[in-house]
Amino acid sequence: MKLASFNINGIKARLPRLKEWLSETRPSVACLQEIKSQDEGFPASDFEELSYQPIWHGQKAFNGVAILADTQAGYAITEVQRGLGVDGPKDGEGEQARYLEVDVTKDGERVVRLIDIYLPNGNPQPGPKFDYKIAWMEKLRARMAAVIVPSSR
Repeated sequence: MKLASFNINGIKARLPRLKEWLSETRPSVACLQEIKSQDEGFPASDFEELSYQPIWHGQKAFNGVAILADTQAGYAITEVQRGLGVDGPKDGEGEQARYLEVDVTKDGERVVRLIDIYLPNGNPQPGPKFDYKIAWMEKLRARMAAVIVPSSR
C-alpha cells in the first residue's frame, strides 16, 4: 500500500497538476489538505475518471481535507468521522474543515483506519486563533485516545 499526503493549497487551481501526479504515481490512498473548496464545488468526477474514490470535507476559501482511494487497485474508503466539533475562532463561525477519518479496505477487507488533518496555525498568540488551536488539539488528543488501539507488546 502506497500512502501519500499533499497540501494542495487550492484544489481547483492545481487540479491539472494533481491529476497528472495521481496518474504518474498511483498512490493507493492520497490525503489532501487545504483544498479550499466548498463541498458542493469539489471536483469529485475528475477523480472518479481516474478510478479514485473521493471523500471530502470542504469549506469556502479556506482549509478543507480530502481522501482519495485507488479503486483500480481494489481500494475503497468509508467515512468514519468528519470534523472534531470545535467551533471556529470568531463568534458565530462554525466548525472549520480540518479533520476527516476513514476506514480503508482492499478487496473488501479492512486494511487501516486513516485520518487526514489540516492543523490550525494559532497565530498570533495570545488571541482567539491560538485559543482555537488549543481547543482543537485537545479534541484531537481525545479522539486519538478513542481510536488508537494499545499495542500488545
